Amino acid sequence: MDTFRSIKTTVDIPDHDLKEVMKHTKAGTKTEAVARAVADYNHRQRLTRLAGKLGTFRNLVTREELLKSRSEG
Repeated sequence: MDTFRSIKTTVDIPDHDLKEVMKHTKAGTKTEAVARAVADYNHRQRLTRLAGKLGTFRNLVTREELLKSRSEG
């Protein structure tokens, strides 16, 4: 079971932005919408940092090459 810790705070968020976040996240409450938005933002930042460490794939097999290789056996 995950340990869930939170803090209570007051923030001013424009109504139209909060409504849009609630629509996109399908959250039932404002708190849930903000929590999901914050979690999503953090996730995207971690992915960005990870992608920067990976570099590029110069010799990546194309889809066509992969299918040909699989069909040849």
